[in-house]
Amino acid sequence: MAIKATIFKANYQISDMDRHYYQDHSLTLARHPSETDERMMLRLLAFAHHASDTLTFTRGLSSSDEPDLWQKDLTGTIERWIELGQPEEKRIRKACGRAQQVVIYCYSGNSARIWWEQTGPGLANISNLTVLNIPAENSKALAQLAQRNMQLQATIQDGDIWITDNETSVEVTPETWQHT
Repeated sequence: MAIKATIFKANYQISDMDRHYYQDHSLTLARHPSETDERMMLRLLAFAHHASDTLTFTRGLSSSDEPDLWQKDLTGTIERWIELGQPEEKRIRKACGRAQQVVIYCYSGNSARIWWEQTGPGLANISNLTVLNIPAENSKALAQLAQRNMQLQATIQDGDIWITDNETSVEVTPETWQHT
């Protein structure tokens, strides 16, 4: 019998001063059995960084045709495709053909840097691709905030992101490796 996803709930207050977006979100996340707390919390970070009423979590790891998050307009056109990790170049090119904007959040320290050194040159001419790296110490600290029921606040200002629960605050400064 297959292991089922673990359900997490997050009440998320987002204050994005860079985009003038201030909203509360009640989110339900299904953490795939192979997904770590670190990766799940990075999905929440990405959600805060691009928050909107139409940004949604997808089946993610359970589907090879969907990103971790996406934002669609009313016609079903994919406005933003958000992927975590180190996807293959072929997958990135396909996503860039399907979506108006593609954002990749890399993490895992040195392995992410090696991946980008190998993959980045082949993607340099893609105009709708943004690649951000989350430093390993930041993603590890975010993992410590993971709980089945979370009360989180995200504050974004000048590109820096602070994720806070009732006891701990984690500051994340994404490194931009490619920007559209």
